[in-house]
Amino acid sequence: MKKYDVVIIGFGPTGGTLANLLALHGFSILIVEKEKSFYPLPRAVHFDDEIMRVFQTIGITDKFLKHTIINKGTKFVNSKNKVLLDWPRPRSVTENGWYPSYRFNQPDLERKLRSRLKDFKKVFTMQNTKVTSLKEDKKSVKIFLEDVNSKKIKEVTSKYVIGCDGANSTIRKQIKAKFQNLGFTQKWAVVDLILKKDKKELPDRTIQYSNPKRPATYCRNVGKRRRWEFAIHDNESEKKVLSNSYIWNFLKPWLKPSDAFMERKTIYTFQSAISKKWKKGRVFLAGDAAHLMPPFMGQGMCAGIRDASNLSWKIAYCLKKNHSDKLLGTYQSERYSNVREYIKTTVKMGEFINAIGSSNITGEVSSSPDGKQSMKSIKPKLGKGLGKVKDKNRGKIFPQFKTKNEKSLDDKFSLKPILILSKEIKKKFSNKFNLIYSKNNKNLEKFLKNSNSIAVIVRPDRFILSSCKSIKNFKSYLSKNLSFLA
Repeated sequence: MKKYDVVIIGFGPTGGTLANLLALHGFSILIVEKEKSFYPLPRAVHFDDEIMRVFQTIGITDKFLKHTIINKGTKFVNSKNKVLLDWPRPRSVTENGWYPSYRFNQPDLERKLRSRLKDFKKVFTMQNTKVTSLKEDKKSVKIFLEDVNSKKIKEVTSKYVIGCDGANSTIRKQIKAKFQNLGFTQKWAVVDLILKKDKKELPDRTIQYSNPKRPATYCRNVGKRRRWEFAIHDNESEKKVLSNSYIWNFLKPWLKPSDAFMERKTIYTFQSAISKKWKKGRVFLAGDAAHLMPPFMGQGMCAGIRDASNLSWKIAYCLKKNHSDKLLGTYQSERYSNVREYIKTTVKMGEFINAIGSSNITGEVSSSPDGKQSMKSIKPKLGKGLGKVKDKNRGKIFPQFKTKNEKSLDDKFSLKPILILSKEIKKKFSNKFNLIYSKNNKNLEKFLKNSNSIAVIVRPDRFILSSCKSIKNFKSYLSKNLSFLA
């Protein structure tokens, strides 16, 4: 029976990202995927600066960037094409070191994730294979696998198992976790097209058509790719809606059949739901296996990759040191409220697109003197977990700073937490600490000053673990966090 450190079920963006993050530590990893190969057609089309920073950690940004475009934002218009609300995405680099919003084609990302995994000798994949059952004890999990074609059963063991196997997750069923519906369920048609020639009259950003008769979305995607999505009425036949004649009739205001090639057409049930349980012993859920949200904010895949980023370093810590159920328990508590906030905001957006909700989607909608409304993106903090809730810096994103030679400070803490010290602290420390002095970095010193801190510990997922306000308390602060820093 083969033994692994981690078995990941599902080889989509969440599973592929998680595998890459864990592979950086040199662990033995098995990825199990029920499909023969990755899905070659478009699905997810958006990610943000926080996610690009994770891709940077993995080491795929240089090759992947050419397959992306910077997203200019979203406008909400009514049936008369009047702008009701603007959601601009400025073309300026954020604290994460990247632009706020990108468009991409999912197969391009999956190719890059899989290609990167080939650099790691301890990473293995089993395609065309499904999980039939799990059997867990205190130190490992036995996974029973079935070859889809031959029906042969194999057994492997692993110290940890993560289900990244989508909305119909087998792993979620195995741990008997139930989805909680959060109030939005609606069928939509999704149509992906590739233009045969440039159509400059098409919008260069996302347009949300807030219309009670036919809510719809237009997406400007990479290259000549474009997407339209529209709500399906209860009395409409799905077969009829997916007919070419019906779709081209819907697209008539923008395109005629000679203008584009229809690459994909399908029907999704957009829904908002979250699993009540994300963990059972050494078995975890991530991505769509743990939560579902409508696509209006483009945060579905992003949420899964945030899961992977949060969980990977905690599993790595347990594999390198000792299993800590308490540490691993913070995975759900930290991610749950964060993803729930995204789902809640996405549902509000869906209600506005259906013309039954308020434009106050994020709580940060402002009006200009001419009456135009615009909104800002949300960046929820982590939920309760590691660190003290009273610490105002805890759970916030730590910006991506550059060192003297213009290298990213991120490279210093991709595998373990880093201790950032103010120039006020004179004491020398052992090399066993992963630390940076702010003495010769004005931006870093300014950050500490604005954070009212003389020291902060930053986790490998770029969130602040804790901060220390005074030199007087520094010794006890350090001793409390030694287990993470050593």
